[in-house]
Amino acid sequence: MNGELVSVIIPAHNAQDTIDETLRSVRSQTHRALEIIVVDDGSRDQTIAIARRHMEIDPRMRLIEQANAGVAAARNTGWQAARSNLIAFVDADDLWAPTKIERQLAVFDRTDEKVGLVYCWYLVVDAQGKVTDDQHRPNWRGDVLERLFHGNFVGNGSAALVRRQALIDAGGFESGLREAGAQGCEDILFYCRVAERYHFEVVEEPLVGYRYLPGNMSSNMTRMLRSWMLVVDEMLGRHPDAASTLREGLHFYSVWLLERTLRQRQSRYVLPILSLLLRHHPAIAMRIIVIDLPWVGAHLAKRVVTRLVRGRRPIRSQVTARFPTGELK
Repeated sequence: MNGELVSVIIPAHNAQDTIDETLRSVRSQTHRALEIIVVDDGSRDQTIAIARRHMEIDPRMRLIEQANAGVAAARNTGWQAARSNLIAFVDADDLWAPTKIERQLAVFDRTDEKVGLVYCWYLVVDAQGKVTDDQHRPNWRGDVLERLFHGNFVGNGSAALVRRQALIDAGGFESGLREAGAQGCEDILFYCRVAERYHFEVVEEPLVGYRYLPGNMSSNMTRMLRSWMLVVDEMLGRHPDAASTLREGLHFYSVWLLERTLRQRQSRYVLPILSLLLRHHPAIAMRIIVIDLPWVGAHLAKRVVTRLVRGRRPIRSQVTARFPTGELK
């Protein structure tokens, strides 16, 4: 597949602070046969101007402008306009290692058409470019639908390379979550829809820098929980025999949200999260209050002590080396 055209879809909304580095990392791919489509989703900053500067240098790039409709709609606009049969998505604040597409294509090359999606590992990167989490190491492959019911092991929207037919069969990304005021879990819902028909494969290497920023979509914890609940509702409608697995996944996700809320000192989300659970899933809420919250508190206290004893690792240079964003021609 060395000459296989791959379309890269970059949804962007007011991304002027990060999209330049994102585009540099995409344009630095060792696999050169790329169609790079930036879908500007109603930006009011310099996002379009930055994209056009890259277009002047790189003929592989295209720009599509649309009124603000959300990340799912922007991704759908992009892949529906793409020319290739293999499509990758990267958010406008994330980074790719140079071999990301090359390594995923190699997996498609040695598998059959039953494989509809190849994902890779990722590192969590903060606003200063430092790695804050490097523990993402799943290796789920094959029929992964039930595993996705437990949680989004793919992790983000920038890690997957997907067959066009899988996108078509899944109906693309669900823009209805935004319309319901519950955007945030478009990725996991899409992965579930693909997994209903296709197998997954994985490149066991961190090839994505997933940038977590205070103001991005996943930072609104209560909305993320509402979004996950809608995913559960849809999957439960088609897979009623998986009810216990879906409830367990919702429990895991709720605990993870609460832990992240406390770790990031955003305790204002704790009561809204518990209130939402009490209204819709009271048994899960009581389990969390009685069992999980005390454990989360003890776990976070232990982490603080460990960091004080060991200190922080100097890892900024590792990020720069893995995701180069230097000058391109």
